[in-house]
Amino acid sequence: MDKKLMDECIKNCQECHAACASLIPHCLHLGGSHSSKEHIGLLQDCAHICATALSFMLRESPRHTLTCGACAAVCRECATDCEAGANGDAWMLACAEQCRTCADSCARMVSLRMPAVSMH
Repeated sequence: MDKKLMDECIKNCQECHAACASLIPHCLHLGGSHSSKEHIGLLQDCAHICATALSFMLRESPRHTLTCGACAAVCRECATDCEAGANGDAWMLACAEQCRTCADSCARMVSLRMPAVSMH
């Protein structure tokens, strides 16, 4: 296992979790499509999957590649959604960038060869 890559991914998951969680009240304040159930739900999902992936890595779970794979997918979706609806809003654009950074980092974790996990 590459400790440096994992440490980087842990940091990126922490930062993405914070970016998404802190963007929620901002989007609610902006109103309109920013406060839609779908957008707020996606921000919540992204924050939660980042926290889950983070927890798996911190515990050195051999299943962290599973959560990192899900995290990469949700982060990419969140980045696209934030960027598409930003209309120049700096907070939303910054969140989109952090989501992409996290998605890339988690994707690298998935690509690492991990020892097989026994399901028994």
